[in-house]
Amino acid sequence: MSQEKKKETLDIALLALVLILVVFGLVMLMSTSAYNGRVKFDDSAYYFKKQLFATALGLMAMYLISRMDYHRLTALAPACYVLALILSTAVLFFGQEYNGSKRWLALGPLSFQPSEFSKVAVILFLAWVTERTRGRTDSFGFMAKIMVLLLPIVGLVGTNNLSTAIIILGIGVILIFVANPKYLQFVGIGLAGVGFITVFLAMESYRLERLAIWRDPEKYEKGFQTIQGLYAIGSGGVFGTGLGSSMQKLGFVPEAQNDMIFSIICEELGLVGASLLIIVFALLLWRLMVIATHTADLEGSLICAGILGHMAIQVILNIAVVTNTIPNTGITLPFISYGGTSVLFLLGEMGLALSVSRCRKHI
Repeated sequence: MSQEKKKETLDIALLALVLILVVFGLVMLMSTSAYNGRVKFDDSAYYFKKQLFATALGLMAMYLISRMDYHRLTALAPACYVLALILSTAVLFFGQEYNGSKRWLALGPLSFQPSEFSKVAVILFLAWVTERTRGRTDSFGFMAKIMVLLLPIVGLVGTNNLSTAIIILGIGVILIFVANPKYLQFVGIGLAGVGFITVFLAMESYRLERLAIWRDPEKYEKGFQTIQGLYAIGSGGVFGTGLGSSMQKLGFVPEAQNDMIFSIICEELGLVGASLLIIVFALLLWRLMVIATHTADLEGSLICAGILGHMAIQVILNIAVVTNTIPNTGITLPFISYGGTSVLFLLGEMGLALSVSRCRKHI
């Protein structure tokens, strides 16, 4: 007869996969951003140095969080959620605008994207709420309560950042699904989600314009980025043109180091390199699923499930956008795209997952 006990060890496989993605991301960022950095700031390593600094802070945060008891962090979840609401409201009034989107708050010489913090806050908060409604998670009332709790942050974030609002909504649906043994009720959630997205699309004309660009990018000037990204993917072939040898990053794909970096990966490393990257992401999601399955309590399982959902949604949406499978939504590729706030909080999430792995069940 098997006996359950707690195994107090970090998940080394998860840690290794995270470090592989971090190193690969820095290498590809240096290759992709060198031209833009030299043209705009007379420093080919400009974006790389900023990302390296944020990554160093993120690795430090990951280590510190991984050594903490995650129950202490979930105890702060309500305060984190309220802070996320305050910061998201502040963006509406004091936010900095970049490329037509107001998503950043200035902190002296640094800028901060509150929506990245909101993702972590939502994961912790929903895990905290669900843990305290154990035994009643299969009711429609529980599902409705979670959606009502999510609506304020989704509405605030979605005002200027629809893609992140969709991710937050997706995280909520995934956590409800994990906690709820029934499936039929999710048909209603799906219909409500479609209705919510439809309303948000209709609120701004530029969102409807993105749908038109997606259907026929050659008809619109703003479809230039999509077309050039597809050229990059196609020109990479099976093995790519070689690291640092991309032509499309030389101003043809605007801001290639951001959302479109996957197209440059395809061009320089080819189908083989892109496939290997997707495999690493798949392995990362698998490790998160293993940890969530073998966690000692519901709270830990929900935290890992939320992180898994966040990673899966963001990776799938980014690659779908780059390949023009869905309309452009402005979503970064985790650990790879340029963005200090993004990599900082992603590594913080990985620290949370490592903290949960220290208390998993071993049978």
